[in-house]
Amino acid sequence: MNPRLTKSQQRKICSQMGNVKLQLLYKASIHGFTSAAFHQRCDNRCPTVSVGYNAAGYVFGGYTSQPFNQTGQYVNDGQAFSFHLQWRKLVKYPVASPVYAVRMVGNSGPYFGEALVLMYGGQAIVHSNPGNYYNFDAAVMHGNNLNLTDCEVYQVEDTPEFEKPWRPIVWESEKKTEMVDFIKNYCPIVKNVPQARVLLIGPVGAGKSSFFNSINSVFRGHVTSQAIAGCSSTSLTTKFRTYSVKVGRGGKPLPIILCDTMGLEERTGAGLDVDDIVSILKGHMTDGYQFNPSAPLDSEAHGYRKSPELKDRIHCVAYVIDTCKVSIMPTKLQQKLEAIRRKVNLMGIPQLVLMTKVDEACPFVAQDIRNIYRSGYIKEMAQEASARIGVPLSCVIPLKNYSEELELELNCDILLLSAIIQMLRFTDNYFDEYSDSISRNQTKE
Repeated sequence: MNPRLTKSQQRKICSQMGNVKLQLLYKASIHGFTSAAFHQRCDNRCPTVSVGYNAAGYVFGGYTSQPFNQTGQYVNDGQAFSFHLQWRKLVKYPVASPVYAVRMVGNSGPYFGEALVLMYGGQAIVHSNPGNYYNFDAAVMHGNNLNLTDCEVYQVEDTPEFEKPWRPIVWESEKKTEMVDFIKNYCPIVKNVPQARVLLIGPVGAGKSSFFNSINSVFRGHVTSQAIAGCSSTSLTTKFRTYSVKVGRGGKPLPIILCDTMGLEERTGAGLDVDDIVSILKGHMTDGYQFNPSAPLDSEAHGYRKSPELKDRIHCVAYVIDTCKVSIMPTKLQQKLEAIRRKVNLMGIPQLVLMTKVDEACPFVAQDIRNIYRSGYIKEMAQEASARIGVPLSCVIPLKNYSEELELELNCDILLLSAIIQMLRFTDNYFDEYSDSISRNQTKE
């Protein structure tokens, strides 16, 4: 059961109540536009946010800290408010008469005074009479369109905050300098491999290209946008691209190459093909190859490297996942990721997960990115990502890409650099295993 409220809308509502999250209890389009279905799923639950949607595109509702019931009585609630979501903002109308904040009516849905009733009389309609209890303009609230297309009720749940971060991290400029120096001075332990190659894999819109742009920004000293990134229902990356990060303008390349791919899609025959991933892992695919979702790379095709060397192979795989979508990952997309992981495992390539958009997923982190490892919600999402993709929790790295900023921010840089360092450490694991394998084969001979 997926919520109709977007993550952005949920954040706007949660911002009125502190460090909380919303858990969907009732959805009329699934459970039925009946008062019985509403009360069955929502009675004795609190606090709650009730949301109505109409055919004119309006989103509106109310909050109460009191549990629903069917006594027919008014309930006093000084915290109650009604609201509507308009563009990117929430307009809030605090209760004017707290003793009449909410009425517990058995044959209706959420009932905010006499001002706003969702599913009035147990039907898919709105009763609206603002004035004494909640003061709002009906035309602004819902456009005077009283026919509901859906109604949802969410329970408001506290998001736990850890007094001690569940992962220690140092938020200091000296730490950033130390991390930058480590990355600049890194050198693969295998001869004839000048740069570690890391493959970025993930769903459309998760932030693969944005991750490269963000890393590039850190080492350029200002926000850049070399790789095409943005919002789209289909992948903006249509070619296989290998990006070398340089230190400063026209500076020396870093000892790491980030390989960007077409986004994964849940539909069969759309997005990145699993067989193409195998070609990339083995080093057969060359930079600039144009992906064809309906036909994977053929050994006779232009762009196929017939005799790849170790320096052409992938040495580490990073799955890039939108934190906001971890818990609603489509089954078919998860199955694709599982199929990819099995192939990567067979080739002995280490894997990690980059959880992007943490600030969009958690209001507590949005307040201050340094709360990332004090957020119980982020840890919960990291544990779920670990389970869904099949990697240990220690391999899941939450971070924030640069998206709307014009200038670099120290704490964001530290998270991004931490991810790169983990990639290089994992790459060392790959080269260690490779060297041990060579030694074992030589011993047998």
